[in-house]
Amino acid sequence: MRALYKHHAGTKLAFDIDRPEPTLGPNEVLIRVALAGICGTDRHIWEWDSWAASRVPVGIVTGHEFVGHIERVGAAVTRYTVGQRVSAEGHITKGSDYNSRTGNAHIAQDVEVIGVDRDGCFADFIAMPEENIWPMHPDIPDAFGAVMDPLGNAVHTVMEAGVSARSVLITGVGVIGLMAVTVAKAAGASRIFCTDVDPRRLALARKLGAVEAYDARDPSWVDDVRKNCRGEGADVLLEMSGAESAFNQGFAALRNGGKAALLGVPGKTFPFDFNEHVIFKGVTIVGIYGRRMFKTWYQMEELLLSGRLELDDILTHEFPLEQFEEAFETMISGEGIKVMLNIGG
Repeated sequence: MRALYKHHAGTKLAFDIDRPEPTLGPNEVLIRVALAGICGTDRHIWEWDSWAASRVPVGIVTGHEFVGHIERVGAAVTRYTVGQRVSAEGHITKGSDYNSRTGNAHIAQDVEVIGVDRDGCFADFIAMPEENIWPMHPDIPDAFGAVMDPLGNAVHTVMEAGVSARSVLITGVGVIGLMAVTVAKAAGASRIFCTDVDPRRLALARKLGAVEAYDARDPSWVDDVRKNCRGEGADVLLEMSGAESAFNQGFAALRNGGKAALLGVPGKTFPFDFNEHVIFKGVTIVGIYGRRMFKTWYQMEELLLSGRLELDDILTHEFPLEQFEEAFETMISGEGIKVMLNIGG
């Protein structure tokens, strides 16, 4: 099969036209990939930064966002059939530890991530456990099905924060931050404020429903958010950037007793005043990782079927698998927002 894989401990990926198809276990499903999304994690692997070098094994097929059709099923598979259109939860666990057995399998100790710890979806085929398969509703198009993974991050963040009838501040409107804007609007947020350094993404955030979108490099936005929220600050902070300034300014713009849901991953440690930002303000903080398995998937499906999510302007580019270098360059340059690879669609 064709596949993109991490061919050496360095930058970029290699394209193989003769990679062996995955071996299929009795409880696994073989999926012919139609469409796959390029994620920020894939960029880390492409650029081979310190995180990727410490985590990702050389030789692995990358990619973890996809939609496709079932090609074969293992002998013990009972719930799915050949030809069925599916996506899949990319966090795989044996389901035996405390978190797995109490509704938090997404943070199980033994989680393996496709495209990071085991072969992923930038290939003609991927093998997935039956338990991880998500059948795609016929009314949800491939383009949306291929981004259920990052959309799930946005939905999980918004739902954990409880945004209904509350003012919401989103710091960082990359792909998932932009998705969070339309999800928060659909979930009943009263007003949405955003920050970023890219004027194109700030403009799109306004189009998707933000009442104000600020250049994060001008710190006066903190006072403006507080002024627009009873002089006290936003009810909810959704931190999506991982930037030091976003953490410090975002918490400064959050009201006393507010709630912060943190998805952004800082690239390094930095000073943060817990006394002023958290303890003395009585703030509630929720760390967000991945999606709830499978509560978030049901929420995503219902939101998509409601017609209230606006994703078309976020999904900007699609390239054939063979043009993967141009696809990554488009994503890394910022020209594209959500860039996808057409593998067998």
